[in-house]
Amino acid sequence: MAFATDPFSDAHAPAPELAVGEVAARSGVAVSALHFYESKGLIQSARSGGNQRRYPRAILRRVAFIKVAQRVGIPLAEIAEALQALPEGRTPTAADWRRLSREWRAELDERIRTLTQLRNQLDGCIGCGCLSLKACPLRNARDTLAREGPGPHFEP
Repeated sequence: MAFATDPFSDAHAPAPELAVGEVAARSGVAVSALHFYESKGLIQSARSGGNQRRYPRAILRRVAFIKVAQRVGIPLAEIAEALQALPEGRTPTAADWRRLSREWRAELDERIRTLTQLRNQLDGCIGCGCLSLKACPLRNARDTLAREGPGPHFEP
């Protein structure tokens, strides 16, 4: 019995490259966000003969890396810097993520500490209304504006 096609061929293997719509669908990231990431140098594409963007399959891991880093509050500029430090645009590995997360942890801990402090001070400030309490820790730290007299002292 003859086969119309070779049963051992790569006919059913996934395409080596993905169109932008496929990357968007598989990653859950909008096409416009992918274009933005590309404009910022976070990801790269090649152009097909028909001038369409084509991404290597490994781009899915890179996009996932970007989204997770953003979700924990890492600015895109820092994400780009981390990705540029990888050899020749290599896709981040689990070891890369562990190293970067250790580096980012101190910054995130400081941000959490600052936000917690602001949150805890917010009620007293809202009660004031004009933000000129003698002891306002948010707008008038150490009461530096009291010397200028009562009322608001900031020009719009």
